[in-house]
Amino acid sequence: MPLNRRKFLEKSAVTGAGVALAGAVSAPGAQAAEAKRGAKRYAFTVLGTTDLHGNVFNWDYFTDKEFDDKDHNDVGLAKVSTLVNRVREEKGRRNTLLIDAGDTIQGTQLSYYYAKVDPITAVGGPVHPMAQAMNAMGYDAAALGNHEFNYGIPVLRKFEQQCRFPLLGANALDAKTLRPAFAPYSMHRLRTPHGRDVKVAVLGLTNPGIAIWDKANVQGKMTFPGLEEQAAKWVPKLRSMGADVVIVSAHSGSSGTSSYGDQLPYIENAAGLVAEQVPGIDAILVGHAHTEIPEYFVTNKKTGKQVVLSEPLKWGQRLTLFDFELVWEKGCWKVEKVGAKVLNSNTVEEDPEITKLLGDEHEKVVAYVNQVIGTNAAEMTSVEAPYKDVPIIDLINHIQADTVKQALAGTEHAALPVLSQAACFSRSARIPAGQVTIRDVAGLYVFENTLEARLMTGAQMKAYLEYSANYFVQTAPGAAVDPAKLTNANGTPDYNYDVVSGLSYEIDIAKPAGSRVTNVRFEGQPLADDAQFVFAVNNYRANGGGNFPHVAAARLLWSNSDEIRNTMIAWVKAKGSIDPTAFAAVDWKLTREGTPVF
Repeated sequence: MPLNRRKFLEKSAVTGAGVALAGAVSAPGAQAAEAKRGAKRYAFTVLGTTDLHGNVFNWDYFTDKEFDDKDHNDVGLAKVSTLVNRVREEKGRRNTLLIDAGDTIQGTQLSYYYAKVDPITAVGGPVHPMAQAMNAMGYDAAALGNHEFNYGIPVLRKFEQQCRFPLLGANALDAKTLRPAFAPYSMHRLRTPHGRDVKVAVLGLTNPGIAIWDKANVQGKMTFPGLEEQAAKWVPKLRSMGADVVIVSAHSGSSGTSSYGDQLPYIENAAGLVAEQVPGIDAILVGHAHTEIPEYFVTNKKTGKQVVLSEPLKWGQRLTLFDFELVWEKGCWKVEKVGAKVLNSNTVEEDPEITKLLGDEHEKVVAYVNQVIGTNAAEMTSVEAPYKDVPIIDLINHIQADTVKQALAGTEHAALPVLSQAACFSRSARIPAGQVTIRDVAGLYVFENTLEARLMTGAQMKAYLEYSANYFVQTAPGAAVDPAKLTNANGTPDYNYDVVSGLSYEIDIAKPAGSRVTNVRFEGQPLADDAQFVFAVNNYRANGGGNFPHVAAARLLWSNSDEIRNTMIAWVKAKGSIDPTAFAAVDWKLTREGTPVF
């Protein structure tokens, strides 16, 4: 059974809008006596995680072995739990809070299994492993991430019911009433040795991009205004309710940029802007960007106060510690000093309480992902996929195009040629020769995207390819080419570089961005601007993710509610075998002045 979350006397939490906590205030005579004895101080620590993405164990379900990367990071809540226990032992359990900044229930086959295969929404269904682990660890609050909405609102609501802590989202509003659809904040009391408790408010903010990325799940049900405007609304309320300390848990990076361009009037990565624009915030736990920021100070423009931000690395690789020092002044607690740092989860062993709690769930998922669903004639890997046309990406496009062709059979658009887009989501994906398992195929498509068909023209496809080519670093003719330094120009992630099948084209990396794509052909002939195509595209891209041109405004011809990953698994099961010679071809290549780079 999950461990008790906390003793009542250690702290109490009240969640929701409009609930004020009454604090005991010393009488004036008592305050004067305290002043004579010297200033009273109290210290406490807020621990923070973010972007856990379904990681409980230090395990990679796609490779079926312990997780490892080039930096030898470890992952999972079992490791984080050991760190949390150590900090609590050092600081005192009642002097700590544990919060999260979102993206909790999507990302591993463990989380997928309990959303889709043995769903938590079934009558008498299981408790989500992330809820079990976080309950056992005694989380106090968690902000909503955008990926919380991937499986639909019913799964999210069930997860919310199973958590013994609030899911916060001050800017997740009911579309009809425009009232908060989730608790905006939680309020926590910390006992001090000096009489009056310290009231700590945690304000949760999620990402406006949900309206684009999970449009099918939230349209007409919820709306997601900007973080800055909602923080400006709620922080003063929390202060008026007696909050001594205000912490924001924001599923939003700190860069001030948006992957969706101007398609929404709200900034995607707005945590820094919140600190800069909204007075009254002491610290911000940052999420969403999957970067590591141990400690970062932003000056509030109105007050000149320094606000500390910290973002622990994804998947439970780091744990943030905000250390607060308070002083009793003029009858209330004031923040005298606050700093932040991160702890590395690879320095500790997994907490046996957590591994024991979820051992059965782990074994079920391991058995599931190792089911054999077919065979493969030749090994395929994604190691070179970011800069070469490789068969494993062709497989995604082949399955997507085949699925769309079947879906449109018998319709007015059945005769149109089908193009397809795919990105390299993982540079370590591998489908071996011989037997193929669920995890082999699932490891190629690690996101919960679904498939759509949009109507596009030749001119629009050229613009699409040109935008995608921004991914490459400009490299002069004759200059040495290092594949490790050739991609991800201007921070463009691998998942925002699309390969398009059904056309042939070249990308001249010696040319500046915006004029790189040349020799675009369809069936051997130069691509006509007015030619029409059906474009098989994932819902993230179709709804504006990555801000690719034209596709979000293009006519929708068909869409599917099943994940592309499931579509691929079903396709392999139905065919029984994969033969790369049946679909693999080198249709695009990098060049410099007409000479292939590779």
